[in-house]
Amino acid sequence: MNKTTLLAVAAVATLALPAHSAPPGELPPAIYTDPAPDPASPARMEVLHIPSGGVEINGVAYLASGKGPHPTVIICHGWPGNEKNLDLAQTIRRAGWNTITFNYRGAWGSPGVFRFAQNPQDAKAVLAFLRNPPNAAKLGVDPGRIAMIGHSMGGWVTTFVASEDESLIGAGLISAANMGVMRGLDREGIVKLAGENSEALAGTTPEGMADELIAGQPDFDFIRTAQRLAGKPLLVLSSDDGLAPQTDALVAAVRKAGGNRITTYHATTDHSWSNSRIDLAERVIKWLESL
Repeated sequence: MNKTTLLAVAAVATLALPAHSAPPGELPPAIYTDPAPDPASPARMEVLHIPSGGVEINGVAYLASGKGPHPTVIICHGWPGNEKNLDLAQTIRRAGWNTITFNYRGAWGSPGVFRFAQNPQDAKAVLAFLRNPPNAAKLGVDPGRIAMIGHSMGGWVTTFVASEDESLIGAGLISAANMGVMRGLDREGIVKLAGENSEALAGTTPEGMADELIAGQPDFDFIRTAQRLAGKPLLVLSSDDGLAPQTDALVAAVRKAGGNRITTYHATTDHSWSNSRIDLAERVIKWLESL
């Protein structure tokens, strides 16, 4: 082959590479490298009991090594939360951020009953807990540098919390679901969907969840948050799960409201990013670094 042909072949080969196939040297080191041990301030895990709605919901803090305080990310899981993105939590910790995961009331062993309307309240309770000076000091949290990331329903939670909290430094959505839309399903369809997502949820039924979602429209529509999200750095990641039009609509609404600090990306993967976990981690870490 002549030089021109070789260059053309190389260009085509480069374009054909999937986004997550970059060699390790081009990825954030936290994806593939543990930080150097710090005996004085080692990485550690803390179990949390966070007051919310008259009970104490369960949480786990993945605390970064090194002398703090550290920037911190709260991860909000979806409905019901089978994918909790704990691999992502570990990666974010290796990047020098504390990472907090938690379970909503009535979910996965947290006391109370599960209600959609309570989930943003629980996320706000986690924020208040981390900003409480004794808790912040114990956990090495910098109260002025907290971001929130939500997957699926957790992305919906994140939009409402971030739109009402001026101090959050950024909001990230991973395959977010607009719980005020429910893809136009009728009650029977929503009951069926709820029945497929009721494991590990206490004090509710598929019928009860369907009725709450129907009654909650349009209050649950996350397009309502667009105006207040316009000044916030946003990361909006979508996938081939049918939900991309919902987050596309949110992005368009935020931009119409004057928002210009939006990072978007679409991956050819499923709702849980099952074959794109490295890609997901790369996108999240680079966005956090930009904050």
